[in-house]
Formats: sequence, C-alpha cells, structure tokens
Amino acid sequence: MSEWWRGAVIYQIYPRSFRDTNGDGIGDLAGIIEGLDYIAALGVDGIWLSPIFLSPMKDFGYDVADYCAVDPVFGSLDDLDRLVARAHTLGLKVILDQVYSHSSDQHPWFEESRQSRDNPKADWYVWADPKPDGTPPNNWLAVFGGPAWDWEPRRRQYYFHNFLKEQPDLNFHTQAVQDAVLAAAQFWLDRGIDGFRIDVANFFAHDAMLRDNPPSFHPAPDKPYWLQRPLYTRNRPETLAFVARFRALIDRYAERMAVAEIAAEDQIGTMVAYTDGPDRYHTAYSFAFLHDAPNPRAIRAGVERMLAASRTAWPSWSFSNHDVVRSVSRYADDADRKARARLLIAVLSTLRGTAFLYQGEELGLPQAHVPYDRLQDPEGKAFWPRHKGRDGARTPLPWRTDAPHAGFSTAEPWLPVDRAHVNLAVDGQNADDGSVLNFTRHFLAWRQRQPALKVGDIRFLDAPETVLAFERTCAEQRLLLAFNFGLTPATVPLPVPGSLRVLPVPGMNGTWNGTAAAIPALSGMIAVVD
Repeated sequence: MSEWWRGAVIYQIYPRSFRDTNGDGIGDLAGIIEGLDYIAALGVDGIWLSPIFLSPMKDFGYDVADYCAVDPVFGSLDDLDRLVARAHTLGLKVILDQVYSHSSDQHPWFEESRQSRDNPKADWYVWADPKPDGTPPNNWLAVFGGPAWDWEPRRRQYYFHNFLKEQPDLNFHTQAVQDAVLAAAQFWLDRGIDGFRIDVANFFAHDAMLRDNPPSFHPAPDKPYWLQRPLYTRNRPETLAFVARFRALIDRYAERMAVAEIAAEDQIGTMVAYTDGPDRYHTAYSFAFLHDAPNPRAIRAGVERMLAASRTAWPSWSFSNHDVVRSVSRYADDADRKARARLLIAVLSTLRGTAFLYQGEELGLPQAHVPYDRLQDPEGKAFWPRHKGRDGARTPLPWRTDAPHAGFSTAEPWLPVDRAHVNLAVDGQNADDGSVLNFTRHFLAWRQRQPALKVGDIRFLDAPETVLAFERTCAEQRLLLAFNFGLTPATVPLPVPGSLRVLPVPGMNGTWNGTAAAIPALSGMIAVVD
C-alpha cells in the first residue's frame, strides 16, 4: 500500500481567505478550484482544507453543526466533489479537517442532549451536577477564557466545553458517540477523501471522576487557561482506545491517512504516543515549532527527541498555521524577511517527516495588522490587547497588486487585506525570479527528485549556534545540508567521510573548500556525499 504522505509537502488552505468567487467577501470552494493549478505548480503533494462543514461560525468552522454537510457560505457538496476530482487530476491529495472533540451547540445531537436527562442522546455530551452551592462541578477552565462549564436550565446541569460555550465537548466515554463519529469519517472516505487532519486530537476524553486540574505556576500567562495544568481535560488514556478504532476504519481504505494536531505540555512525547504503532494515527504535528521563532537549537532538539523516543513514529512539522503568528514575524528583527522566508521553507521541507506549508508562506507573508474594530476571532476579542488572537494569520491571500482587496474579492473581505501584503501579491512575485514564490516552486520541484529528503534517515552534525547542519540518507542517496539562520556569514567545519559535491540548488549559495562550508547569512548549502 502506498504511503504517499511520508515525506510529502502538504499545503494548508484556510478556505475563508483563499479566494472569493461570488463577491460576498468570503473565500469559497469555487475559489479553491480556481487556485488548484497555482497550488500544484508549487510542487506540493496535497492540500489540507480547514473546516468547510455546516457551522454557525462562532469559531469559523471549528464549531460543526453537521459533519456531513458543506456550509453554503463555501458552496455545496457537489462543489467539494468537483474540487476533489480536479485536485486528483493534478496529482494532489485532499485532506479534510475533522473536529471531533466538540461540536456546535446548534448540532442536532446537542439540541437533543440538552432537552432532558433521559433522552436517547442524554449522555452524548459531558454533563455534571452543580456543587451544593450552585457553582460548576470543578475548576476546569476553557481555552478561550472563563470556566469550562455552562448551565443548561432544562437539565439543571452544567455541560463541559474546552473552548467556547457554543462548542460543547462530545462524551467519548459513550460508545454511541464514537460510532457516530466513525460513521461521519466513513462518509468522507467513501466520497474519495484522501485523509483527515484531526483537530485537538488529544482533547477527546475527559477525566470521568471530574477531578480538579492542578495549578501550573505559569509565570505570566496571557490567558487564565495556562494557570492550570490540564491533566484531566486532555491526554486521557481513553482517547487512544478511540484512535485505535479510527485507524482500523481508515485502514479499510487504500492510500488514506490521518494527521493529528497535538497541543500538550510534552509536545514531542505526545506526538510519539499518538503515532507510534499500527493502531495510532499515521503522523502528527505539534506546536513545538509554532510559538517561538524557529531556530537551529530548538529544531535539532525536537527532531532528535522524537527519534530517541521512536524510530518508527513518523512526525509532521510546520512553522506556521491559522492559529499562530506567521513564522517570519516571530523574529525580533526585520532583517531581510524575504531571505528568511526562503530559508524557513528550505529547512521545513528537508527535515525528516511530513511538511505542512500554510497558505501565504510561499509568498513570505508577515503577520497582518487587524485593527480591533475589524477583529473576528473570539480569542482575540477576549484577550486584546495583550493577546491579539489569530486573525492576523487568517487575512485574505493577495493575488493581484493592482486590484481592489488584492484580487481576493470584489467586495469588502471578512478580514481586511494588510497593505504590506499587497506588494507581496502572487502576480508581482510571478514576475520576480528572486521572489519567495519562485524560490518555493524551484526548491520544492528540486526536492521532489531527492529520495533522501522524502524517506531518508536524519543525523544532525555539530555546528555553530546559528547553523543547523544534518545528513539525510537512504539507499540511493546521501545528502549533507547546512542552513545559516544568522544575519552574518558562517564558516562551518564539517567532518565528511568521502568526497562532497555541492549541488546547484535554487537559492542555496553556500560553498565548500574541502574542509568547511562557507554559508552566507540566511542561506544554506546542500551537497551530495559520494
């Protein structure tokens, strides 16, 4: 069976902000279909669509009201079928975002569950009696602020929500809930979807005893959630029993996969726990490289820790996504963002694992400025100004420098286009041989021809603090790679058995004098070891 996802580069699409074709200011499936040729030309292997399911959009699709229906704001089920067919014609796989930890409070399951304590879905969500004084049953906090419990007068009970009160948590201790979720997954597998990205994959089960979470002693949290260690609201062992059932379902279909999103105190260890074995997810990514500026020490430590824990668990890595500040903006300096964007794409796509590239990374987009009166993200609204939320990473993709709203839409977009993004639009970068966009195309096209970068082992080499150096090796090929994250040139002595031949890789300008590599600032050297 083909494991196409091993060593693949997958492009994440945030549908609301990719391309609008019907003039309502919101991206749609038709816009994605129009953009598939652009995506295929990047040299990626597949796409991940953030949620496009029926939703009241309190959390912009991560509050699902029907797991098997497309929200009309994006189009129809027929549109999605056309998208999948076109993607497959172009050689692209399609992964759908699945949000199983919780649903919308407008989902029919919750509407029924909240009516009484004895209806057929009474135990499909997490319900608990109040304490004698009427307060919530324990101290659990919600990620988006406040207690993780909300009162339902019809049942005279509280229900649990890890996120917004409009996102009640499903009760995975109930077998019927697991069965219903598996049926929804099967619906999409039967329609030819190639895989799933599993949202908050380690949040599914809660502690059935409802024990209080202990304090975290976080020095300066932006959100009260971090004042606790969520020992009893995520990473519960019962979750892995469901994962085994989910994997068994996927394995009934050829060439399908699932990648888990992991948010945990132990990012790497939890990735391994959720991917190590035939009854786990195929791969997982965490927030290990998503909060701080990617740097050589952290990258080496994360990858080596994963290898030390398991040689068989397959990792996924990302530097940006729809939940965090864009990677080029997480650096304290503004020095040559274009060169830094190129470097990060090269590093991400050459690590051992599957790479996830977020829309706009191929353009080198910085984090957008969204004024308070234009904020849409409930997290941003709750914690402004200390924490400005996620909208700055979700603004529309700029297509044209000379069009209103950078060619994203003919109407005012749901989030504003940052003026700094207009000059980075696709059409302008198409005409610039040195652009981040053209670098991405050339580099990923080169990468596709390197077997060691797809499935090879990895071994890190000691190097100066600003340099990340490693070997990628498979039966057909042995490559040495060194990337300089510093703002000044670096000389890197590297003990290399055998002869070394520097490859003319697009955008990599390092040289080799026989004993050491000379690498310009924010550049790299890639060589084959004979």
